[in-house]
Amino acid sequence: MIGSGRGVGKQDLMRHLIAGNWKMNGTGQSLAEIEAIAAGTALVSFASEILICPPFTLVARAAALAKGRIAIGAQDCHPGRTGAFTGDISAEMLADAGATAVIVGHSERRRYHGETDALVAAKARAAWRAGLLAIICIGETDAQRQAGEAHRVISDQLAASVPPNAEGSTTAIAYEPIWAIGTGRTPSPSEIEETHARIRHHLVCPGERIRILYGGSVNPVNAQAILGLPTVDGALIGGASLRAGDFLAIAAACDPS
Repeated sequence: MIGSGRGVGKQDLMRHLIAGNWKMNGTGQSLAEIEAIAAGTALVSFASEILICPPFTLVARAAALAKGRIAIGAQDCHPGRTGAFTGDISAEMLADAGATAVIVGHSERRRYHGETDALVAAKARAAWRAGLLAIICIGETDAQRQAGEAHRVISDQLAASVPPNAEGSTTAIAYEPIWAIGTGRTPSPSEIEETHARIRHHLVCPGERIRILYGGSVNPVNAQAILGLPTVDGALIGGASLRAGDFLAIAAACDPS
């Protein structure tokens, strides 16, 4: 179960979480990729937990198709349970459709929809309310990085976007440097490790350790180097998650064998 923290992992025996964010991609025909991913996990015993977050229109069908094999999540939710919010979907609706997790605060939501840290925190609490794992995204722009402000930006986002009662069973953090998303650029392994260590230092978790995922141009070529870092607990994958072969290759990079 996503967010359970059970099973194989690194120093704290947690399993990696390999999550795919399909963004605004996919129609009914794309369910064939989810079937291929689910079938692939049946052939190989992956050490990681596998999650795919398709667009809202596919969540219910994907959950029914993948049931018992891989988890299905969503890419956003409204903080309220119900109401006059045309076009929005609540966390309870996602859970009813079969989702077990939801991404909140992705940089594209923050940029194109003006989402604030406070709204992201409210969405995370809504996810918990519905029994979903909240994957809270943080990350700096290239301009902020070049100005030497990356660590301050990340610290500020953590302080305001992650509710104080976050726990490992309810929350994961996805560090996605905005300048690396879809660009083919990635921080060096030492930069990723340092940033994840700083994130860990800022997290206060009364229960199980909160998993910290890396996202931003993860692919089958660089996955092993990134996922082998001791401070990295998984990955949030964009474009490569649309292709079953690439996504399964990334998931296999977590396998200690």
